[in-house]
Amino acid sequence: MARFGFEDLDVWQRAVSFAEMVIVSSDKWQTKGKHYRLLEQLESAVTSVAMNIAEGKGRFSKKEFVQYLYIARGSLFEVVTLLVIVERLKWITGSDLATMKEEAEIIGKMLSSLANSLKATIK
Repeated sequence: MARFGFEDLDVWQRAVSFAEMVIVSSDKWQTKGKHYRLLEQLESAVTSVAMNIAEGKGRFSKKEFVQYLYIARGSLFEVVTLLVIVERLKWITGSDLATMKEEAEIIGKMLSSLANSLKATIK
């Protein structure tokens, strides 16, 4: 089976797992059926992290890849903000929020580290 280069990146693998964690969790939330836009935005943002890593890896320059890693990091921060809102709405517990924020923090550090290592090689 063919593999794409981004599939070998630990940060991409972790971002995909994080998206799965958040989406599976959201399936259990008691939202009273009227907050579809909020849930759609969360799904969009959480999947955008891995998608931007993949898209950046597919670009033709390291400089472009770095830019997409920054976009992925911005999406990650958007996810955290949405999760804080969700916790305030009592759809998840503080413990669930802490677990998700810990994972987001690890992914954020991995994104920054990869971007910095790529920037160091750009001439």
